[in-house]
Amino acid sequence: QARSAKKADALIFDCDGVIIESEGIHLQAYNATFRDFGLRIEGHSEDAVQWSEPFYEMLQNKIGGGKHKMRYYFGQEGWPASTQDDFSSPPATDAGKQALIDALQDHKTEAYKDIVGNQPIDPRPGVVELFDAARKDGLKVAVCSASTKIAVQYALQNVLGEDRFFSLDAFLAGDDVAEKKPNPAIYKEAAEKLGVDPSACLVIEDSAIGLEAALRAGMRCVITYTHQTASQGFAGAEAVVEDARKLPYTDLVEGKLSGVDDRV
Repeated sequence: QARSAKKADALIFDCDGVIIESEGIHLQAYNATFRDFGLRIEGHSEDAVQWSEPFYEMLQNKIGGGKHKMRYYFGQEGWPASTQDDFSSPPATDAGKQALIDALQDHKTEAYKDIVGNQPIDPRPGVVELFDAARKDGLKVAVCSASTKIAVQYALQNVLGEDRFFSLDAFLAGDDVAEKKPNPAIYKEAAEKLGVDPSACLVIEDSAIGLEAALRAGMRCVITYTHQTASQGFAGAEAVVEDARKLPYTDLVEGKLSGVDDRV
């Protein structure tokens, strides 16, 4: 049901797919990590494990967070052996599996930072303008991402600049909460940190998983979809657009966009 449109007191951005079109960079970092570890699964090709773009999109939309993706994949396909001594045979215990996942994720975070630090990455259109308008208007501004905190921080500082990053009123990432989106934990925690009632928070997301998390937290949500998420269902979003420049700031925060969907 439509919430009464009252002006938002806080604007909360997801990072991947909202501030930066970063899924391709994450995929590069995973594949580089799998090669560096020489991961091989018995019965598969002799080559190191590699994920294709369509397969990664499926994992992203179905599973979410990074460690969850790897755990799901190895659970389905078989646990790999590595050319690294610590993991030279497939892990047989829960502790061994967790150690491998942790080592892969740490390496992937460094690979991601390396890619982000060595190629120019622009924010998605219109995002910086909304960020600055909210700041100027006195709203609280936060970023909530499912990714690893150090990777998100590095990307945000590169893409938004140091000043904007350090002006954030709250910054939460996947390692700050036990449950990933679509669980609303990260957004509930953000509202608490901001000191703003969830109903006065407006979230900008790019996926159905993120939308569900925001709505379950009792927040308003608009979608700026990417080519990966364009075909998803976004019931409950106040607006669904490809480009944040289609979200006039005043209409956005005052809840006057109800029902806009540029895919229709």
